[in-house]
Amino acid sequence: MAAPISQPQSGDEKLKIYFLPNLLTAGNLFCGFVALTKIVEANLDPSADGVVNWLPIKLALGFILLACIFDLFDGRVARMAGVESPFGREFDSLADLVSFGVAPAFLVHRVVLRDVFQGPPFDHPEMGWFIASIYLVCGAFRLARFNCLAAMSGGGSSKDFLGFPIPSAAGLVASLTLLIIQLNERERSLGHWRFVPAVVLVFLSAMMVSKVKYPSFKALGLRSTSTFTKAILTALLLGLMLVLREKIIFYVLPVLFTIYLLYGFIRPRISRKMRHEIEEEDGEDAGEAH
Repeated sequence: MAAPISQPQSGDEKLKIYFLPNLLTAGNLFCGFVALTKIVEANLDPSADGVVNWLPIKLALGFILLACIFDLFDGRVARMAGVESPFGREFDSLADLVSFGVAPAFLVHRVVLRDVFQGPPFDHPEMGWFIASIYLVCGAFRLARFNCLAAMSGGGSSKDFLGFPIPSAAGLVASLTLLIIQLNERERSLGHWRFVPAVVLVFLSAMMVSKVKYPSFKALGLRSTSTFTKAILTALLLGLMLVLREKIIFYVLPVLFTIYLLYGFIRPRISRKMRHEIEEEDGEDAGEAH
């Protein structure tokens, strides 16, 4: 006798879409789309006086960094409210792929790679697209692996990221490119510095799919406590940000992202006590993306 055909379940498990966390994720996706439009609109040919209008590119970089802020808060809001859901995790990854995968890859190709492989000695412009696509493919693999591991662990309560997180990778690329543009504001090109974002892009591609572990700081939230020393250092950092204001974007952000990148290498070599002092926070809002 033929086996009965299973009928789709109806109504037992309702798809949960929580408003505020997913609204923040939508803000992340919106910033990624606007960044792409600004990159497309940019005209990087020098004007009559030999000056390049970097404003659209700087705006695109700003929107990528703003997307990082949205991505930072959407998961934390979901964890603090206790409204994590599989839909939120998948939506977050889709938004991340656009804002932190497609946008940075297209940006570096537009600013750097399109000129490197045009004309002698290379004259293979398609190589620029290929190098940029390496970052995009590795970022997609990174996000897919993250979602699979989160599902396998029953919600992803791990305090570590396996591989460099793609928002941090995009933040490092964007902040470094913004700093280079700022240092070469009135030049026809970025000079030899223009190769830095391309090299960083390829290196970060490997780091995203690596097995180097990075702290997620998921427990850091409104209910987290800290030591006296860390509280003072945090207050001083906030004061420094207020004093420097716009300069914080150009100089401090690349340093912070670079420190986080390098920390993954030195982390296994420091004592457990020091690692605990740096990473651990007492709080009840640890969890996974919404």
